[in-house]
Amino acid sequence: MAPLRLGSVAPDFSAETTTGPIKFHDFIGDSWAVLFSHPADFTPVCTTELGEVAKLAPQFAKRGVKVIGLSTNDLADHDRWVDDINEVNNVNLAFPIIADKDRDVATLYDMLDSVEHDASNVVNGIPFTVRSVFVIDPAKKIRLILTYPASCGRNFDEILRAIDSLQLSDRQPIATPANWQPGGEVIVHVSVSTEKAKQIFPEVREALPYLRFATLPVEEGEEEK
Repeated sequence: MAPLRLGSVAPDFSAETTTGPIKFHDFIGDSWAVLFSHPADFTPVCTTELGEVAKLAPQFAKRGVKVIGLSTNDLADHDRWVDDINEVNNVNLAFPIIADKDRDVATLYDMLDSVEHDASNVVNGIPFTVRSVFVIDPAKKIRLILTYPASCGRNFDEILRAIDSLQLSDRQPIATPANWQPGGEVIVHVSVSTEKAKQIFPEVREALPYLRFATLPVEEGEEEK
């Protein structure tokens, strides 16, 4: 199977989850989606990550994003783990977590760790997943891929920021600069002339012939804040 890259169609699959069986593309529907994996249930870093995503659920929903987790345990373990996650993080985790005990989805998305990278994440010759993140758009195209080692918890505020950037660049001919935050200046896309940019944006500032900053229309900037 060809490696998954930005722009690849996210592979479809059927799976059991904590909220019932799903077919992945049907689950996404016309929404964006974030698929994120965990090495195993009852693990400390994952417990904090899933709690954080549960806290941020309204922020993902506001952006039209469905979140779905994955871990390589069965549903009975997942259900007990969700109780721990809710208690420790004072949340009510409502999004689905895939039960990928046979690592079928993890293999499909190339999420499995290796001895060469982290021997502690391979037990009795069985690899666990790394901390993968796939941001997928309504066309089922993969728009962002992040891979963290098992030892490093993910920054979900950064994932939200990246989604804001992706969605904004789908609506406007722009890119976002380093450390951009919603409401900040954007970069005029290289395909747009400065003359045309001045017709699109309220203000255009030329730092270099190939680097033009712009402010967004008020309604767009307000929507992104």
